[in-house]
Amino acid sequence: MRRVVDNKKSTKIIKAAKCVLVGGVNSPVRSFSYVGGDPIPIYSGRGSRICDYDHNWYIDYVLSYGALILGHTRPEVMQSIKQTADLGVGFGATHKLEVELAERIKAAIPLLKKIRFVSSGTEAVMGAVRLARGVTGRSKIIKFERSYHGHADYLLKKAGSGLATMELPLSKGVPKSLLQDTIIARYGDRNEIDKIFAKFGPDIAAILVEPVGGNDGVVLPDKNFLKILRRITKRYGTLLIFDEVITGFRFHFGSAAAYFGIRPDIICLGKIIGGGLPIGAYGGSKRVMDQLAPLGGVYQASTFAGNPVVMSAGLSTLKVLASSRRDYRRLDRLALYLSRAVLEEARKQRIDLSIRQFKGIFSIHFKKKSHFKVFYRELLNAGVYLAPSEHESNFISFAHTKKDIDKTIGIAKKALCLLK
Repeated sequence: MRRVVDNKKSTKIIKAAKCVLVGGVNSPVRSFSYVGGDPIPIYSGRGSRICDYDHNWYIDYVLSYGALILGHTRPEVMQSIKQTADLGVGFGATHKLEVELAERIKAAIPLLKKIRFVSSGTEAVMGAVRLARGVTGRSKIIKFERSYHGHADYLLKKAGSGLATMELPLSKGVPKSLLQDTIIARYGDRNEIDKIFAKFGPDIAAILVEPVGGNDGVVLPDKNFLKILRRITKRYGTLLIFDEVITGFRFHFGSAAAYFGIRPDIICLGKIIGGGLPIGAYGGSKRVMDQLAPLGGVYQASTFAGNPVVMSAGLSTLKVLASSRRDYRRLDRLALYLSRAVLEEARKQRIDLSIRQFKGIFSIHFKKKSHFKVFYRELLNAGVYLAPSEHESNFISFAHTKKDIDKTIGIAKKALCLLK
């Protein structure tokens, strides 16, 4: 099943990267430490595919870790980026595009009466937590095991994503004093939540939760548990924060909160709303959001927040999504089709494999870690680019076709045959 791969240029680039970038990367999971060997440096992307520097093409299921729901270099998005950049790439001042993007997000997620843009998902969550503490006058927060909410010190305790990939319970350099107000709970454990609130309730500012987990592979949603969190937070005057950096506009044109019929106090967004460029945002009611400076006493600032080029990319992306609402169902069908086919083949080959799939996202898990490494490398060599860790999620974009999925299934079946 192997194809002939010319990787001379890619090897040279990675070798140079290791001399000037830490580990040759700017984010740990990109290093391929989980699957072994060197990563593939990427030169370009178009639609559902990416190309390395040796002109080898891959069907891409990483999609900039979920940001590119329309696929690579969508014409409408690229045109808006170029037109806006010609006018200037940043002003440090309010402009029309950030108003228009906020209005479009608010129309899609009416819960967000006011919005604050930032430059990353990490910043969005940090801002939301600080705001919750400022509004409530409390210090403690609850997060769940193996969830990932960005790399703020106090959120790295028992986190998922890269820390889970590298089997790190906690990053070095994080003082214990910064973790004393972060309470860790098990997702779905109602009794534990009751006990935590019985002990610390009056001191808990917020619960931070992903409505659909995406940072320990896909963590399937528990709608009843999310409703329990909403009820108990209301009872104790605690704010409920939904981290929708991954899920916002991922499953339908709007929030996962609306999809599940739950009204959190604050929603954090990122990835998709920037059209592939760096962005984050958080929003909620006027009462809560007006506690932010310059109207209130909760300070938060960002040099590049509301950058016009990013706003234009996000605005054009949401315009396309708004006109393609029915196509979300196609993403769901493709992900389900892929998942079922791979699972069926694994059962035939008697390989212990599971796939967690929710609508258009999925993750693959082998009982034996060594199996994932072999499987991953076989798919990569045959032209399929998955997330290089079982702790990361994979995504279907609007650019993926059934032909892409069929090709992936065929390659996956051959890879599974090598594992039996």
